[in-house]
Amino acid sequence: MLIRLLPLITGIAPMLAIHASYLIGIRAGILPACIPYVEGCLSISATGRYPPASFLFKSVMMPEAILMAAYWLFSVAWLRSLERSAGRSGVGGTTIAVFGVAGALSLIIYVTFLGSEGPVYDFMRRFGVYLYFLFTVIAQLILAGKVLSVSSSLRIPGVVRITKYQLGVALVPFALGILNMVLKSLLDDAVALERIIEWIFALLMHTYFLLSYFSWRATGFDASFSVDKSRVNRI
Repeated sequence: MLIRLLPLITGIAPMLAIHASYLIGIRAGILPACIPYVEGCLSISATGRYPPASFLFKSVMMPEAILMAAYWLFSVAWLRSLERSAGRSGVGGTTIAVFGVAGALSLIIYVTFLGSEGPVYDFMRRFGVYLYFLFTVIAQLILAGKVLSVSSSLRIPGVVRITKYQLGVALVPFALGILNMVLKSLLDDAVALERIIEWIFALLMHTYFLLSYFSWRATGFDASFSVDKSRVNRI
């Protein structure tokens, strides 16, 4: 039962940490007050770069990376359970796990070097956050596509509907990422637009995780562990 809470925590915790860190930064007089989703006055990284907000930001984001890796592993297990129910042989689960876990590891790199000064640290931070976004969205797209196919075959309308939402939620950030690259190449100053895209991107990406909760619940997904009793008796 508790495993079904994993998508909820994975989706909600980072967004709460980001917004709470932003409010702490405003109260401390470090960050400007605005609506970043429409004004682009600061990046998400700025909310966790300076103390005291950085303490909250990093203390949530590091465990979040571990939870995210676990989410992808359990998502693959859930997908394979659906495929077995549909009489299919699972293909692609490993790809989803690789991209998903790689995204989680990239988040660790990003958080580790956030706030550090110097060109090498700056490169590692940017390297981490870009790969975090890229790998995570790729994993989301692949998972949504496969779940949509198998849930349609099994005729689970609730999961089909939720997965269509997830597919849209994953496609929009992918399109926003392409738009961001185009704007940076065409405009002399696209910083504010880049920040707006970043905030919307992050919100949608974490909404995807949140929606998984409803699919897992609709299918009664749970996890259990067991041991081979015959081996235990020989110890």
